[in-house]
Amino acid sequence: MTSGINTSYLDAIALAELVRNHDVTPLELVEETIQRIERLNPILNSVITNMYDEARKVAVGEIPDGPFKGVPFLLKDFLAEYKGVRFMESTAFLKNYVSTRDTELVKRFKASGVITVAKTNLPELAIGPTTEPQVHGATNNPWDTNRTPGGSSGGSAVAVASGMVDLALGSDTGGSVRQP
Repeated sequence: MTSGINTSYLDAIALAELVRNHDVTPLELVEETIQRIERLNPILNSVITNMYDEARKVAVGEIPDGPFKGVPFLLKDFLAEYKGVRFMESTAFLKNYVSTRDTELVKRFKASGVITVAKTNLPELAIGPTTEPQVHGATNNPWDTNRTPGGSSGGSAVAVASGMVDLALGSDTGGSVRQP
């Protein structure tokens, strides 16, 4: 419950409207999202890099007045570099790489008003039909943890399906969004 409002079943557009109407603050939404991630992720392994401190900082600052102003968001750790945050595309080769710039995609997400709270799991280099990288371990389907969510966007799909967030980046070349 945020400001006495049950936001659990609201979509991203409704959450942005609550922020615009000053019914909730972006920080309240971020804190609620962090609580859900912390509760669900030990079972599901959908989130691999938390960005909680960055998200809190953004939430109390000037947020662009885009369509998703103040809405928590998860970023798939593939082709989307966020300045100052680890970027490894689930490969050990990049384990110590920290992005030095925002890619155009991340710039556009920021302009939409979303607040990136964490990064999601994917197969190594987004290659493969299941989200089971050696580096981070398998992501579990929220409806049956004995099954894979499938696809390279499995971490993002699980985060949305489980209710961690309403928005997460998914990308698709060979079925990464369609499989989950």
